[in-house]
Amino acid sequence: MRNNLVLLVVLAAAIVTGVLAHPIQASAQTEPAKSNWSVQVDRINSGDVNLTPSFQIAIYENLVDELSKTKEFNQVFRDGDRDANKVSDRLILKTTVLKYTAGSETQRAMTTVSGATKLTVRTQLCTRDEAVLIDRRIDGNVRFMGSNLRATHNLARNVAKAIQQSSLPAPAKTAAP
Repeated sequence: MRNNLVLLVVLAAAIVTGVLAHPIQASAQTEPAKSNWSVQVDRINSGDVNLTPSFQIAIYENLVDELSKTKEFNQVFRDGDRDANKVSDRLILKTTVLKYTAGSETQRAMTTVSGATKLTVRTQLCTRDEAVLIDRRIDGNVRFMGSNLRATHNLARNVAKAIQQSSLPAPAKTAAP
C-alpha cells in the first residue's frame, strides 16, 4: 500500500513537471526573430534642412531604441561599430531629413491648434551592396502635449513600424568580409 502511494506521488510530480515545462518550450519555439537580418543605423543626414544637433542625435538614439524594441532584427548596431562588419546578414538604415518645422511647447499648451513640431524623413533600408529594400517618406510630429523632441520619438516609432510591416527577403548566405 505504501509503495502504491509513493508511486502515485512520483507519477503526479512527473505529470505536473511535464505540464509546466511544455508551455515554456512551446513559447520559446514560436517567438524567433521575424527576420534573420541585423541592422546598422547610420548617422542622420540633415540634408538641406537647418536641424539642430540635438534633433539629429535624438532621431538617431530613438531609432536605435525603437528598432531594438521591435525584435525584428537579431542585432541593432550603431554607426561605426566594428562588430557590425563581422555580420554578413546586415542591413543599413539611412535616414535623411527632408522637412523640419520647429514648434512651440508654449503655443501647444495654450492652444491645441498651433505650435506643432513636424519632421519628415526619407528612410532607406539597404543591403551591404547598396540594394534598397525599403524606401519611404515618414513623418513624426508632436501636435498637442509634450516637448519638441517628442517628435523624434514619434518619428522613430513610425520608422520601426514601417519596417515591421514590410516583408524583408531572406538574407543570401555569403561569407563575412
